[in-house]
This record gives sequence, structure tokens and C-alpha cells, in this order.
Amino acid sequence: MAMQYNLFDYSFKILEAQDKYEFDCGDADLTEFFLKDAIPHKKELIGVTYFFYDDSRKLAVSFFTVSNDAVRTDTFKDDLPEGKRYSFYPAAKIGRFGVNKEFQGQGIGTQMMDYIKWFFVSTNKTGCRFLTVDAYNKPEILDFYGKKNEFTFLSNKDTGKQTRTMKYDLKPYSNGLLMDSYANR
Repeated sequence: MAMQYNLFDYSFKILEAQDKYEFDCGDADLTEFFLKDAIPHKKELIGVTYFFYDDSRKLAVSFFTVSNDAVRTDTFKDDLPEGKRYSFYPAAKIGRFGVNKEFQGQGIGTQMMDYIKWFFVSTNKTGCRFLTVDAYNKPEILDFYGKKNEFTFLSNKDTGKQTRTMKYDLKPYSNGLLMDSYANR
């Protein structure tokens, strides 16, 4: 029987230059990004990498990198409420996302996605309506974002491309958190 992990048993922080943690997610590009490219991206103000880690083992459990984005609404404006509608809505792009091989298949990725949603709703400092991701156009990756984490395709223009742009509307999630906070009073 496979061991079950809880993401919140691990520490969480922004990746800094002095951090030296082992990480291998099985994807050479993502592994290299975490180990070598994340800090230069941060220094250039391109993206910020956050990660969960086991300090006693100096092991990164999982990570995500986010940057600013915007979503054009012309392809889905009928899904938005009546009233003031904008041509673009603020978004955060999940540019990189990886789970250490040791922790894959244990729900850590979905727990991390839930954390990212909560993170942007609860600590949002500027306004962020959507999360976006350019997901590899592979069935297991599209299922992870779509079926498991409720992302939808931004359009069908990228159906045959290497990646598919997907979005997650934080507003319904935010409303659910608000309702939960009222229920717990």
C-alpha cells in the first residue's frame, strides 16, 4: 500500500538564493527550473517560486512559480455576470508546477493546487480574478488541471499545440470561502 502524504505536514516558503534542497520530479525541464532557473527569474522580476519542503532531509516536496497575467474575456464574456465587464481580467499564471517523484500519485499536486487557489483569494494584494496555466497537451496533464482541479480551456485555438491555455475563475471559489466563514461564526 502506498504511503499517503499531507502537504501541510511540510514547511512552506519563497525560494531564496541560499536555499539548497534536493528535487527531482521526473521532468528534466521542471527539475532544472527549480534547481537553477527559479532564482534568476525572481531576480529579473519574471516569476516567484514558492515551495513545500522537508527541512530535516533538505528535500523539496513540491513547488510552483507564479507571475502576473491577464485574461482576455472576449471568448467567454457570456460566462461573466451582467454589469461592468472588462476586456481583460487580472490573473496569475502558474508558470511552473512540480511534485517530487517520491510524493507523486499521493494527492500532493491537488493539495498544492487547492493551496494556490486559497493563497490568491486570501492574501491577494492587487486583485486576481483568474489563475491561468499553459498545460502540456497530454491527457494526464489536462485531466489533472481540468477534471481534478476544475480549470477550463481558454479557447479551442490551441487544440493541436504543445500546450493548452487553461483558466480557473477564483470568484466562485472566493464566494465559497466567504460562505464557509459565515457558516463557522
